[in-house]
Amino acid sequence: MSNAASLPAVSPHDLDAWFDQRFDEKMAQRDAAHTPSMTLIATKGTLDMAYPPFILASTAAALGWDVSIFFTFYGLNLLKRDLDLKVTPLGNPAMPMKLAEGPGWIKGKALPIPTSVMSLMPGFEGMATSMMRKTMDKKGIARIEELRELCIEAEVKLVACQMTVDLFDYGKDEFIDEIEEWVGAASFLPRALDADINLFV
Repeated sequence: MSNAASLPAVSPHDLDAWFDQRFDEKMAQRDAAHTPSMTLIATKGTLDMAYPPFILASTAAALGWDVSIFFTFYGLNLLKRDLDLKVTPLGNPAMPMKLAEGPGWIKGKALPIPTSVMSLMPGFEGMATSMMRKTMDKKGIARIEELRELCIEAEVKLVACQMTVDLFDYGKDEFIDEIEEWVGAASFLPRALDADINLFV
């Protein structure tokens, strides 16, 4: 009698279960070996909108993710050596914020002024920027310079849009040395295509 004849019969159900188990094991091994990745596109250059890309990037990098930020148009200002970021009410319907400072009758209350009026008031942008900085300092929120440095230390890849540099006639000496690449969208998109998460800020 041959050895094949002495083997127990294997049902299709048992074979399916074995393949399912092996597939699950291989998928678990692949997931365990995979490093999550994220790309962000930063397009805004105001103080308030500078926080999301750097907070998200530094947090993801702290979790061990591979992170890249593509800075384009006004977002390119976030890579300048000298940051002079402002808060503006223009185009921001949520702008009336609670005041962290001031006399008791207005402290903790939102300014009852429409954003259209705020934008016309001389000096309002400077006042709003100062108030935002004071509020963040009081609450222990890191400055943008600190968050950017955290990203650099965590090896977040900072990518500058070369088209924007050319468009606004910037000099590369205006920007920090830690920029990894000066490229266009066509060079950045393949990186975004391979990423697990893509965010537009």
